[in-house]
Amino acid sequence: MQTQSSQPAVELNNASKNFGTVQALKGVSLKVEQGETVAFLGPNGAGKTTAISLMLGLRSPTSGSAAIFGQNPRNPANRSRIGVMLQESGVPTTLKVREVVEMFRRLYPRPLTTQGVLEAAQLTDKANALTANLSGGQRQRLYFALALIGNPDVLFLDEPTVALDVESRRIFWEHISGMIKGGKTVILTTHYLEEADALAQRIVVINQGSIVAEGTPREIKARVGGKNVRFRSTTLSDAALHGLPHVERATRTADLVEIYTLKPEIVLGELFRNNVEIDELEVVGAGLEEAFVSITNQGSN
Repeated sequence: MQTQSSQPAVELNNASKNFGTVQALKGVSLKVEQGETVAFLGPNGAGKTTAISLMLGLRSPTSGSAAIFGQNPRNPANRSRIGVMLQESGVPTTLKVREVVEMFRRLYPRPLTTQGVLEAAQLTDKANALTANLSGGQRQRLYFALALIGNPDVLFLDEPTVALDVESRRIFWEHISGMIKGGKTVILTTHYLEEADALAQRIVVINQGSIVAEGTPREIKARVGGKNVRFRSTTLSDAALHGLPHVERATRTADLVEIYTLKPEIVLGELFRNNVEIDELEVVGAGLEEAFVSITNQGSN
């Protein structure tokens, strides 16, 4: 691993991007320090993918600038220090998995070993399979292997665990956590909010082309004062559930009731006054999902 300097790994400086009359990104400024893990969240069409494409040099900003290690993202020396896993990728379908990984390996000055990367991506048993015969999840793991093979200082992961099963996602998280502990810079976009919560040191929420919130997962969640109230009840009717005061959202699965509210004391007081039988009561702070919905809804108003 190369010696780190004070230079940010990735930077956007008042970057905007227009597609015809549509302004996809609006004067975004952001620094990602070396060794930092940042998750980008936002609804579809918010500008996340556009921001990543500017960072990678796949597109040029209409105004402002983008830099990797302080230089143009298209600089070949800097490109050799990044690994990229995009939502839409393609590999030759007539090659075997090992052949594709070895082909990419030759493009980098200090690559990892083919076998080590295949193990990290859980593809050792598919090393001699044609890429055309891979399942969706296996193909996603191959894209991860290709992002790792160059031993990157900065790793871009765009929706990396789509199509992965629960166990594969868990192993993926463990491997990324190991890279983070090793000082790698990771930039992640994901719709799995628990993924961002588990991996990211900082979360950046983008909506309508602008950054609308930024902070640690704890800080983002603290912006929402609500609570999740969970309990089991066989005596609470649907009418009574939806008639409770100060309930922002309520769901029921069999006898399990989940309520999101800004005033849990009033909700529980109403339940107790009506002698509703409650078991396994749990009251916890708002999660990242509630914070994300609240922040993006505010930005849409």
